[in-house]
Amino acid sequence: MDERSPLTVIIPAFNEGKNLPSFLPELVSYCKEKKWNIILVNDGSIDETRTILNQFKGEEILHVIHHKLNKGYGAAIKSGLEACHTEYAITIDADGQHSLNDIDKLYEMITAHDADMVVGSRKNSASVSFYRGLGKSIIRTLAKIMMSVPIYDLNSGMKIYRTKLAKKYIHLTPDTMAFSDIITLVFINNRHLVLEAPITVAKRKVGKSKIGIETAFHTIMEIINIIILFSPMKIFLPISILCFLTTLAWGIPLIIVHHVVSTGTLLGVISGLIFFLLGLIAEQLSLIRRINH
Repeated sequence: MDERSPLTVIIPAFNEGKNLPSFLPELVSYCKEKKWNIILVNDGSIDETRTILNQFKGEEILHVIHHKLNKGYGAAIKSGLEACHTEYAITIDADGQHSLNDIDKLYEMITAHDADMVVGSRKNSASVSFYRGLGKSIIRTLAKIMMSVPIYDLNSGMKIYRTKLAKKYIHLTPDTMAFSDIITLVFINNRHLVLEAPITVAKRKVGKSKIGIETAFHTIMEIINIIILFSPMKIFLPISILCFLTTLAWGIPLIIVHHVVSTGTLLGVISGLIFFLLGLIAEQLSLIRRINH
């Protein structure tokens, strides 16, 4: 690979043997013309992916990394980023759904605006299914309630980063499909310039998406984890307030009517206070961790 190239295209691939023959030759030809590098990470595929990739061994711009076992979407991107030495890195999917022209669009935008990340937005694209669209909507809503998120399509697989920053933060990201959401939230919360540009996404020609209900649940848990890392009081303070309000609603009528303070009232007050103090401790731990990294 040419380290003088400005951009590397990183592609995580798991069991995409049926899509690669039509997608990869076009990408290689396109990147040759642009003088860009390609890093393709075979994430423990058990189909013909490895055999197909062996046919491209002579391509100087293409570097292939093989995982012995399936480690996960995020882990594949991390391997690609660690092997990347260009100023910018862009991630695209191996199913051929992303347009090569959009690589140009995102690259031009990040350089023109001196941005740190540009997310390819699928805002006007129809979801593959109702449930998948609902899951994405829940994830976006949760993230925006808990954080100030100026980006619509958090989990878009097409993103361009400043490579040094992406490498700096990958230890905070999961090895799963939640990587796309979390890396964006990390950039935003560290006050880096994150922009968004519309992209076109074609329908998958062959195979099925690996995204399901389990993926959405895991993503929600990872978002909560990253919120606790950066802004723990956004989790603990609402719980504390809820405990106090519930306690008041339960305890005040008893005090007024029966002139007694129930055990439940005392428990609610103590619980609210504990959650508040835990939030303060978590804020201090969060600050220490961020300073150390």
